[in-house]
Amino acid sequence: MNGRIASDPEAPVQFAHDRIEVDGRPVGRCSGVYLIMNKPRGIVTTASDEKGRQTVYDLLKEPQPWVAPVGRLDKASEGLLLLTNDSRWAARITDPASHLDKVYHVQVDRVADADLLRKVTEGCAVAVDGGVLRAKRASLLRQGDKNSWLEITLDEGKNRQIRRLLEALEFKFCAWFEYQSGRLNWGL
Repeated sequence: MNGRIASDPEAPVQFAHDRIEVDGRPVGRCSGVYLIMNKPRGIVTTASDEKGRQTVYDLLKEPQPWVAPVGRLDKASEGLLLLTNDSRWAARITDPASHLDKVYHVQVDRVADADLLRKVTEGCAVAVDGGVLRAKRASLLRQGDKNSWLEITLDEGKNRQIRRLLEALEFKFCAWFEYQSGRLNWGL
């Protein structure tokens, strides 16, 4: 960097001022890459898996520049997954301090009532990491004879938050859809 060998990978770089070379060839800033993937169930959202399971990177057909998932979907979930090399953009989306609302449409295995919706927003005493799992908002979208569609809004993202909250209330998922930043994410 600037004619000197830099061995610190965390050394700050100002692309407008610093000159970076590798093996005598100049390195420029790469353009942003933003990928949208429909992650299938059974695939893990990681670069490599110690158990040898298939990862989202195995699904990328063409060679890509380095990209990382923005958030994650667990192995049992399927749906829209964003991948990017723009770490600042990804951090803005996933940072809990941004309180970006994430709206999920969740189908559950029984008819929901006002009491369930209240418990979802109050937290139903599901203790996690010194706090309580709860939704910012919950409402009934529609219901049938045996199931219901709920709209659940989160402004934080704890691991499997909706799944664990509803399981504590003895509900099971049938399917879910997520709306985030005006884009539709879906899964079963």
